[in-house]
Amino acid sequence: MTEITNEAEFKQALEGLDAGQQRAVAALFVQHVLPLSTDERISRVAKVAADAAASAGELADALRIARAATFDCHTRCGSEGDWSAQAGYFVARAAVAALTPVGQVPGDPAWQAAMASRMALTSKAIAAGDHSAEQESREQYRILTEYLTS
Repeated sequence: MTEITNEAEFKQALEGLDAGQQRAVAALFVQHVLPLSTDERISRVAKVAADAAASAGELADALRIARAATFDCHTRCGSEGDWSAQAGYFVARAAVAALTPVGQVPGDPAWQAAMASRMALTSKAIAAGDHSAEQESREQYRILTEYLTS
């Protein structure tokens, strides 16, 4: 596998993954942005998403918890436009994507987790007055390349 260097290659590589690989890569994307979340539930569900041996029941429970965390994070964001809280919300959305079965989310779980992770970092960048959101795309290319070559 050659190095992934653009969005078209990234999306094509993700589309070639089976359901287990989708979850594994999505979990890697979530783990990369996990420091942007202050919700301990997301940390716990990210571990379940990354566990290749997790049972269907464990995955379903983790998805339920991640969805509840997403709702709670969204509520905390409020109308004030708290970009730091918004970053946590998108990390939770990435965790939900990682745990959602293939076919139940548009664009596959890993793609949705990648996009939510990028939104989390964009929110953090806005809060910090930084404009380096493209860096996450390159980091995701690196993560997927490493996954596919290991």
